Amino acid sequence: MTHRQAFATVPLREQIAELLRVGLQDVQTTGALPPFDIPKIIAVDQSRHEAHGDYASPVCMGLAKVLRRAPLQIAQVVAQHIPAVDFVALVEVAPPGYLNFTLSTDWVAHQVPTILEAGESWGNVALGSGQRAQVEFVSANPTGPITIGSARNAVIGDTLASVLAAAGYTVEREYYVNDAGSKVRNFGASIFARYANLLGEDVPFPEQGYPAAYVTELAKHAQAEFGDRYLTQDRDTAIRALGLWGIARILDGVRDDLAQLRVHFDTWFSEKSLYESGLFDVMMAKLREGGYVVEYDGATWFRHPDLEKDAVLIRSSQVIPDPEDRPTYLASDIPYLWNKIVERGFDKAIYVWGADHHGDVPRVQAAAKALGVDVDRLVFVIYQMVTLLRGGQEVRMSKSSGEFVTLRELVDEVGPDPIRFMMLTRTVDVTLDFDLDLAVEQSDRNPVYYVQYAHTRIAGVLRKAVEEGCDLDAPGDPALLTHPSELALVRKMLALPEVIALAANGMAPHYLTFYATELASLFHAFYRDCRVVSTAPEDAALTQARLMLARAAQHVLARVLHLMGMDAPERM
Repeated sequence: MTHRQAFATVPLREQIAELLRVGLQDVQTTGALPPFDIPKIIAVDQSRHEAHGDYASPVCMGLAKVLRRAPLQIAQVVAQHIPAVDFVALVEVAPPGYLNFTLSTDWVAHQVPTILEAGESWGNVALGSGQRAQVEFVSANPTGPITIGSARNAVIGDTLASVLAAAGYTVEREYYVNDAGSKVRNFGASIFARYANLLGEDVPFPEQGYPAAYVTELAKHAQAEFGDRYLTQDRDTAIRALGLWGIARILDGVRDDLAQLRVHFDTWFSEKSLYESGLFDVMMAKLREGGYVVEYDGATWFRHPDLEKDAVLIRSSQVIPDPEDRPTYLASDIPYLWNKIVERGFDKAIYVWGADHHGDVPRVQAAAKALGVDVDRLVFVIYQMVTLLRGGQEVRMSKSSGEFVTLRELVDEVGPDPIRFMMLTRTVDVTLDFDLDLAVEQSDRNPVYYVQYAHTRIAGVLRKAVEEGCDLDAPGDPALLTHPSELALVRKMLALPEVIALAANGMAPHYLTFYATELASLFHAFYRDCRVVSTAPEDAALTQARLMLARAAQHVLARVLHLMGMDAPERM
């Protein structure tokens, strides 16, 4: 379990929004403007241009209709009522009605010791206030090795869990094991057919089976472990037993493969347990009592006014003879959501699902409503698929056909860090191209290399400083940090709490890669523009101040890399 860390700060964006709120209250208290309702959310964004300050708010433009005044005029009045604080040097009005805030450069420079003191906790925010959040991710069917197709799910889910912990939530990571239903039977039948063939029996391979080489390997292990035991049993019993045995073997490999990607889970939850515990029957009874279950065409359906059409819960016996194989994914999803929210009491249940499950979201939400569960406590992160490229050509994959690239193969080829970083370089709602050639390229074109090299460069600077006799732990004077490149670097470091808040609120871990790249770029610029270590006696104080800044930048870069589950290397 990942626990929230004690240190937390309020993002500058929120602090400025609070200044605006006080100013908007004051203009009404003093009668400078007529009474009006202050917006619940006061928009504040980082300015895109240096001439517009550091932050800007369009709040006055939204008040123009209410107050029947020009937004520029409103902004001019409000600006005069914003309280003076040490971190804001200037509040300016800009057409057509923006309020621009410029941070105090002296205050900015003096935040470097604060960042250093916070260390690995820098960037933490108190957004979650200790609420319990469960992130359920990967959850690939345990009928084959983890493929590159599930790697994006793994990275998104694991990084979100880290971000939520940094945002003040108490987080649990969970893998939902699909160990019930027809896929398990098909998997068991596939192993049985190969196992029987190895023992000289002419057993046809199932039409919906898994023809990949790993099934044959499993069959060989089964033969070595069990001999001909399963040829002497009832076939259905043998198929079910081999299916469960195969799933256990696959899951061992899944754990190992995900560990290579630095992904670990607090809980491995069995789908089968939902049925064995009787929870499925309890949920069906509740839904029937509410009038949400109907029967026709030999099947059992879920009906809800939010859905355009009924959804199958239990398939017809004419379609699937075995009762244990008839429940659909939705039939399991319903007791599972109840287990998460009601039985285990998570404040938020976050599902990381591939785009092929997009249609399942409204059904699960409707089921939550039918059961009286607060739908807002269910959060769905739907991500698009990954296209794997080699030499500019797509590498095609399919677990059922046996043509796929496993996660282990990918980790062995490019390493976990390029996978984790590049899987986060796009928003979750767009398809991601993973370029194998770029992932291993050691140049500034490779974003992973570019960011990690910044950390390595800082480590090199600090090593050189020690060789020159500098004391890295000695305090530096922040007032000496006046160069534009120094201040730009500090400003970017101060933005990490906002980035973590944005990523947590929006379930959008891609903010971290954007931030890491910008921070690395600003450190490279600082390194280019400002000589860090000077042996001249007259530069001793400035050297110490810049070493302090370099150490802070190293801490922040490491923090972001660790949030993404990546190494912060000292050498490359």
